[in-house]
Amino acid sequence: MTDKRILIAGGDMRQIYCAERLSAKYDITLAGWDKELVPDGLGIVPYGEYDCLLLPVPPLAENGSISTPCFSGTLVPDELKGLLAPEAVILAGKYDKRLSSYFPDNAVVDYMEREELSLNNAVPTAEGAVQIALEELPVTLSGSKVLIAGMGRIGTALAEILKGFGTEIHTAVRNPNGAAKARIHGIKAVTANTMDSDYTVVFNTVPDMIFTRERLSRMSTATLFIDLASKPGGIDFNSAAELGIKTIWALGLPGRTAPVTAGEMIAETVELIIAERSIEHD
Repeated sequence: MTDKRILIAGGDMRQIYCAERLSAKYDITLAGWDKELVPDGLGIVPYGEYDCLLLPVPPLAENGSISTPCFSGTLVPDELKGLLAPEAVILAGKYDKRLSSYFPDNAVVDYMEREELSLNNAVPTAEGAVQIALEELPVTLSGSKVLIAGMGRIGTALAEILKGFGTEIHTAVRNPNGAAKARIHGIKAVTANTMDSDYTVVFNTVPDMIFTRERLSRMSTATLFIDLASKPGGIDFNSAAELGIKTIWALGLPGRTAPVTAGEMIAETVELIIAERSIEHD
């Protein structure tokens, strides 16, 4: 075990499994958790100074407090500031500019921006999206026509999973690179303006307003839309509701459907960040 001390504040079950993985190497304390949810062996009474503050995905609630879905109380940033060593680093998922104002003297690193974590997270996100479709659709995915908007990490992972179900997969792309990627994966590429209207399910992975009211009005009301994009998303949800189209904004799927895997992946990335920073400061 190293002499690094990490305070893990708030979050969902991902943080618990992340804490268990990190506790084999670091001195770990949890904050912003109800005691009965914390496994034996993990401390929940912060003391002394910490070298790292690990915040969840996302780190802050709308009111500016730490996001603590598993805590019956409230945890605010000011409660944590006095627990940090002068050179402590703040690690958070989905950077929130408010963090820099709350912790002006500390470096803030967004671990969700790390390429290795983004790649690893694509699989549980895609699997979770397929799980939602299986639960919500009145028909099988086998033989269904499916649209994936975007051929990034999540879109690519989705395509590979859906192939195994025997779906007819289309992907909406915005440039030649996306079209080339679709060809490599054996998928039909369309543009936003040439999409068909009779998809069984549409998975959006692009955080840009692709599915405007005008485009939604050309789609079947039987189509299920599952938005996997982070805020602001890619679907006009208000218009979809008015048009009678069912939408699901499926944020944070890894934490909901595969918290053990997701937590361990975060822990692995945290270890890499700490190791890199230690080398930089040697």
